Amino acid sequence: MEEELDLSSLEAEDIDDDVLGVDFNIISIIRRHLEITTALAAVTMLCIVAHALSILEMYWSDSTSVSISLPERDRRREKLMSYLVHTNRSRDIIRMGPEAFIKLCERVRSTGLVKDAIRSTVEQQVAQFLHIIGHNVKNRSVGFFFHRSGSTVSRHFHNVLGAVISLESEFLIQPSGNEVQPYIYNNNRFYPYFKDCLGAIDGTHVRVKVGRSDAPRFRGRKDWPTQNVFAACDFDMKFTYVLAGWEGTALDSRILKNALDRDDLLVIPQGKYYLGDAGFMLKSTVLTPYRGVRYHLKEYTRRGPQNARELFNHRHSSARNVIERTFGVLKKRFPIIASGTEPHYDLETMTEIILACCILHNFLRSVDHDDSLLDEVDNEINEREEHNVSSSQVREEDHRMGTCIRDAIADHMWRDYQNS
Repeated sequence: MEEELDLSSLEAEDIDDDVLGVDFNIISIIRRHLEITTALAAVTMLCIVAHALSILEMYWSDSTSVSISLPERDRRREKLMSYLVHTNRSRDIIRMGPEAFIKLCERVRSTGLVKDAIRSTVEQQVAQFLHIIGHNVKNRSVGFFFHRSGSTVSRHFHNVLGAVISLESEFLIQPSGNEVQPYIYNNNRFYPYFKDCLGAIDGTHVRVKVGRSDAPRFRGRKDWPTQNVFAACDFDMKFTYVLAGWEGTALDSRILKNALDRDDLLVIPQGKYYLGDAGFMLKSTVLTPYRGVRYHLKEYTRRGPQNARELFNHRHSSARNVIERTFGVLKKRFPIIASGTEPHYDLETMTEIILACCILHNFLRSVDHDDSLLDEVDNEINEREEHNVSSSQVREEDHRMGTCIRDAIADHMWRDYQNS
């Protein structure tokens, strides 16, 4: 066998290129290529790190950030709060004017549930809360805007949420029925026919975030899970009763039945009633329109009422749409309950948020009217096609009483209408 060549004993200058078959030019090229590749990899890594740091710098505006000093963040927050209490820019940021904001902060402070801290006043905490519900943004975005950490914003949000809900008994007041509603009394189209009417009732859907197993129960009219929020309002467009948390598949009539039986029940004094749409069953406490008869206002634009039932339906529709307008203004002002995107909060928290929004709505109806929102809502209602919903059964006697009340009102209206 041929003896194997031992190269280890040779000096570098004695190595014959022909023997080794090595091209030192190729080795040089490969070495250079490796150097370039390594350099590019290093540059790429530096770019990735720089990009990550820029994102962190943008979002980390809490006390751990080195980009903005504590005094500077305090100065910026003070400047922002100055805008809210001295200019109408507050409407863009927190959905209400300066005077209303100051009054709300006074009421929140009086609950004792939200207190001033070293670097966080009650006003700042309320502003963060209002910005979230008024723009449907995440805590992280609000933290960047107000120079707070996400955890701090979350804590402030829940503290203010609890304080607002504690004001429910002050701002969500059910009518006693002792007096005729001014809106009814001062309109000869409605008085004396609806003198015993307390307002209107209806339900509205708000998207929720639930587990996959619960999703079918909450998927109602929409392609996504919702909760059906039942509410009553008076003719001043103030909510008088709110029941949130029912799954989207629940019928309005079923929720009404629960509202009349629960501890925190919907109170309807003897001889009084609310106006409801076809989703409810006619009864002595809820007057609904005649079925199979023209109802919606757009149906009467070309031809006026031709009989007692059409006249009743026309005026019933005119009076009842106060609940649609009220829901519309509520969702315009607080997009957190109007968005089609999945909420940032769980079902329980969203239910509390809905109640808080209704309380704030009533508060603002007293101190800060915003006619521009109402104009938008009225335009949308006029353009929208409404739908009828099937209803459930109720006791026959109660239905008969409701029929008698409705027929008596319709006949009275028609006689006066013909003689006018």
